Parts: sequence; structure tokens; C-alpha cells
Amino acid sequence: MTDTKSPLNRRSFLQGTLGAGVGVALSGPFSALGARAAGAAPARSRRRSAGSGYGPLAPVKDQTTGLELLLLPNRFEYLSFGWSNDIMSDGRPTPSRHDGMAAFRRNGLVRLVRNHERDNGTPFAPAGATYDPLAGGGTTTLVFDPDEGRLVEDYASLSGTVRNCAGGPTPRGTWLSCEETTVVNGATRHGYVFEVPSTGLADPVPLRAMGRFSHEATATDPATGIVYETEDAGASALYRYVPVDPTNLAAGGVLEAMKLEGTNDTVGWTAGTSATAEWVVVDNPDWGPGQLTTFQQAYGRGAARISRGEGAWYGNGVIYVISTNGGPVRQGQVFAYDPASSTFTCVFASPSPEVLNAPDNVTVSPRGGIVLCEDGTGLEFLHGLSADGEIFPFARNNVVLPPAEMAARGYGGTNDFTDSEWCGATFEPKGKWLFANIQTPGITFAITGPWRKGAL
Repeated sequence: MTDTKSPLNRRSFLQGTLGAGVGVALSGPFSALGARAAGAAPARSRRRSAGSGYGPLAPVKDQTTGLELLLLPNRFEYLSFGWSNDIMSDGRPTPSRHDGMAAFRRNGLVRLVRNHERDNGTPFAPAGATYDPLAGGGTTTLVFDPDEGRLVEDYASLSGTVRNCAGGPTPRGTWLSCEETTVVNGATRHGYVFEVPSTGLADPVPLRAMGRFSHEATATDPATGIVYETEDAGASALYRYVPVDPTNLAAGGVLEAMKLEGTNDTVGWTAGTSATAEWVVVDNPDWGPGQLTTFQQAYGRGAARISRGEGAWYGNGVIYVISTNGGPVRQGQVFAYDPASSTFTCVFASPSPEVLNAPDNVTVSPRGGIVLCEDGTGLEFLHGLSADGEIFPFARNNVVLPPAEMAARGYGGTNDFTDSEWCGATFEPKGKWLFANIQTPGITFAITGPWRKGAL
């Protein structure tokens, strides 16, 4: 496939104009975006903001294998671990299809909880951490020493679930793992959120009050404990779960969907478009056969449509939400919901696949910069998005494995994985390490370097 994603043509400033339904201005680091977008000159005529990107990308050797698996800016380095088929500390092989992930610090170590987007099949976790014996998705937990730069321990922590795509961390140091499906296995329904501790095994009980739908990601507002949820479907809503007890999501709560003043569709929004949000109740979040789905209930009450709502993350005082194929050219949008002003704003809309091609997972660094995981076509990038609206390539997937490496790891088929998506990007709380996954063949990377030289 022709490479349309060269790092040389990926740098672009924010583009867009204000659309109809402009509401209260977004607060925080991105508050200036809407004002500038209103009278913006063409993107390529703007001067590049000093310090936003980190410079050109070049092949860098993995400190684990010696292979040049990633392209990174100068002075950045990384190591790989947690490859699929690697034998974990509990004696089980590492499952495939790495996806969403979050990092937590405990006793000087970083604990990663990692999703595996697998379908029906054999569970890989112990029976006490398995929901459905016919389902092969779930999570693994990895313990990383940030001072020595090495994996310390890894084990299966949840299984018997289906298509664990993304999720999100909670202020309590747990991971919400989301099923991207509504499949039914016999009498066992799927399409739920499961809470996984950062230490030990999960109690495999679905949080049914959080809704049954094709879940993608969650983001929790630490001030209120409200959990925002995205839905990966062509017609999807943004939901929020208002728990009766923010420290115990299983105690129940109310599921609501976002309704916007003046519009019920965000698909064509450009950067700076904004509207005031209110929330409508979803009466039957755990719907069954013959009943209205979660989205049908929400849309029937006026909820706004988002096209393929994917990544979500709390940072800079707002909830960031990703649409993978929304925007004027259907290449993706970055939204921000400001709980303080009840405002939903498009802060970036891709003008072309050369700039950003189908963003998926998102995370925010401790310094306030945004990282976007690309899940498009051709070569795959991690992108940075600065507070002044510049998007830039930060890392490129360069995974091509020699035949000997393929054989040693028990991999078959193609050895060129450069078109496999990035997912699970997450900074550990001190901001020294960025962790991210390549979904196929299933690799976790830990990246470090001079973060303060740029916007991340």
C-alpha cells in the first residue's frame, strides 16, 4: 500500500471554523481553540508553535530484542515486553489482541491493566475470575519497575468476556474493562463493563446498571465520580453513569445520555463547534431480547449522535471523547466535554488522512498533552495534540519481524505488522514512561525520553 503517512507530511495546525449551535466556551488549556478557529487562516500558513513536536522520526532499536520496531524522535528510547505467547508469571501464555490499558503506581512500581479484544473461545484466567466459560476475552495485569526499566510480574486477571476493547481508570486505582459487543451466549448476555483491581484478580460480575451496549471507553470525573462512556457504533451516544456511591459502582446508579441544544448530530462538526449539553435518562440500561437497545432509548429522547465514539479520557478538567470517523472528511474528531459549563466542543477535526487517520484510544499526559492512537489504513502512528491545536507524529509502528523471531514466538502468517493499530496508550502517573500496545501480534512498549522538550 502506498505510504500516505510519511512523518514529513503529517504536521498540521488546527483547522476549522465555528459551526451552528455555538455554546459556552470551553475552559482549560484548550479554551483558545474555538476563538482562533473562528477566523483561522489556512493551516499551512501558520507558524509552527515552538516546542509542540519533538522533531523527525527515525528507527530506534528495542532494548529488549535489538530490533528496530518503532520510529521515534531523537533521544527517545523504549523496550518491549508482554508479547503474545510469552509465558506469564502465573504460567499461562500471554493472550493476543492487546488493546486498551491504564497505568497505576503502587509502592514504587507501575501496575498496568491491559485489555485483550478476543471473541468467544477458551477463557485464559482462573475460574474465579471468569464470567462466561465460552468467552475468550479479558485482561492481564503487568507489574513494571520504572527505575530499572523492566517487567517484574504478569498474570491473567479477568476472562470469560468478549471483545474487551478499551475502558478507563478510576480514581480508586481500578480499571473499567469494556465489552465492545452485545452478543448472547446461551443465557449469558454480554455488552457490559467489568471492574478490575490493579492488584489481584477481578470479581467477574458485570456492572449492569452502567448499560448494555457496544462499549468502547470510560472516563471518570474525579470531582464527582461520574463515569462517562463511549459507544463504538456508526450511530452512538455519549453516556454517563451517575453512581449512588462513587466508591462502589456495583451499588447502582442512573445511566444518562447526552442531549445537545440545537442539534442531535455531531458528525459534521469542525474545530470550535460547541453546544450546551443536558442529560436524559436511559430507563432500561440492561435491555434484553425484543426490547429497545440502549441507543434506541437514548436517541428516542433526543440524545445527540456521535459517529463511532471510541477513546475517552479525563484530563485538564474535561472529558476527552474521540469519534473515529466523524468530521467533514470522516477522518476523526476530538471532542471535550466540560462538566463545569456543561459544554461539548469539537477541539480538533482531521482535515485529511495524511494528517490524522481514524483516531481511536486517547490519553492525557501529566503535563496536559494529548496522545492519539491511530487505527486507520497503511502505516500506523501515535500522534500528539498540543494545547494550541498542533497535531504531530510522535511514533510510528515499524514492526517487521525476521523469520527467526517469528518462529521463536510461534507466529504464523505475515511478518509485516506495520499496519496494525496502536492502542492502550497511557502515561504512568509521574509521567516518565508512556506505555502503548500494538494490537497484532500483541506487543506492549514502554517509551521514555525528554518529554518536557515538547507538548507531551
